[in-house]
Amino acid sequence: MKAAWYERSGKASEVLQVGTQAKPAPQPGEVLVRIHASGVNPSDTKARNGLRSRNAGYAKVIPHQDGAGVIEAVGKGVDPGRVGERVWIYEAQLGRPFGCAAQYTAVPDANAVPLPEHTSYEEGACLGVPALTAHYCVTADGPIQGKTVLVHGGAGAVGFYAIQFAKLAQATVISTISTPEQAQIAKRAGADHIIFRKSENIKDRIADITQAEAGRGIDRIIDVAFGANLQTNIAVLKQNGVIATYASDQAATPQIPFHDLLALNATIRYVLVYRMSRADHQRSIQAVTEALRAQQLTHHIAARFSLDQIVQAHETVEAGSPGGKVMLVIDP
Repeated sequence: MKAAWYERSGKASEVLQVGTQAKPAPQPGEVLVRIHASGVNPSDTKARNGLRSRNAGYAKVIPHQDGAGVIEAVGKGVDPGRVGERVWIYEAQLGRPFGCAAQYTAVPDANAVPLPEHTSYEEGACLGVPALTAHYCVTADGPIQGKTVLVHGGAGAVGFYAIQFAKLAQATVISTISTPEQAQIAKRAGADHIIFRKSENIKDRIADITQAEAGRGIDRIIDVAFGANLQTNIAVLKQNGVIATYASDQAATPQIPFHDLLALNATIRYVLVYRMSRADHQRSIQAVTEALRAQQLTHHIAARFSLDQIVQAHETVEAGSPGGKVMLVIDP
C-alpha cells in the first residue's frame, strides 16, 4: 500500500517519506479500513517534531489520528457485518505506530464509528480530535442552555465545532477571531456575536453584548490560547464560571493569578482528548453521531493535499491554517 511515514523526529521536509509499506492485517478486535481521507491535527505535527511522547519506542510511524473510509476486513471477534461500512476514525495512532496517512489502517473496532451516507469521507476525517475535544469542552461542566459561551478562535478546527455544539445546547455564543475571513467561518458555525480580537476591546464588547455588570457576562469559555487569554478571561468570566482549555502554545508556562481565580470560584478544565475517559469518549461520540444523523453539523476544510503532498500539509498546519481542518485526500 502507499503510505507516508517518518523514522525520526524533525521538520516535515526532513523526515517525512512517501512510498510503499505492507498492507496491515486486522488483529483480533480490529477492523481494516481503506482510507479515503486523513485529517491533519496540530498534535500530529507536534508528535512528528518530537514535542509529544506518543511515538516513543517506534522505529517507524505512519502519522495522523483522524481519517475516514470503508471497512474492508475485520479481525476475530468483530461482527463481519461491518465489512463495507463507511466509518470515521479517531485516535488511530494513539499508543500505536500506524495511523491514517496511508491507503489502509487497522484500528480497534470501537475507533471506527459509522459515517452516515450524506457525510463525505473528507467531512468524516474532520471529526476525531477536533469534534470530540469541542464537545467535551462545551458539555463537561453541565448544561449550558440559556448561558453565554465565549469561544476563542471560533474559525479553528476545535472552535468551529465548539460553536456548533454550544448552539445545539441552546447557548448564546460569542467568538473571537482575527480576520473578516475567519468571521465568516465562525458565523457559518452559528456564532451569535463576533469580536475582532486584534482591533476591538474584548472586555468592552462583551459588556456591550451581555449588558452584564462590570463586563462579567460569560458563563463558559472555550480557549485555544490559555496563557495569552488568561487576563481577558478573568475580566469577563462570571463567578462560578468555567474555562475549558485545550492549548496554550503562545504561553506554554503561564503564570496563574491564583487569587483572581479564587475570587471567582472559577473552574479551570484542562482538556486533552487522548486522556479523556472511555465514558467521556462514548458520550462525545454519541453526540457527534446524533448530530451527523440529524445533519446538524457543518464542516470546514481549510486546504486539501494529496498523500504525496504530506509535507506541505504539515507545514500548512504549523503555519497556522486560515481556519478549519487540513486534509489529505488518499487516492485508490
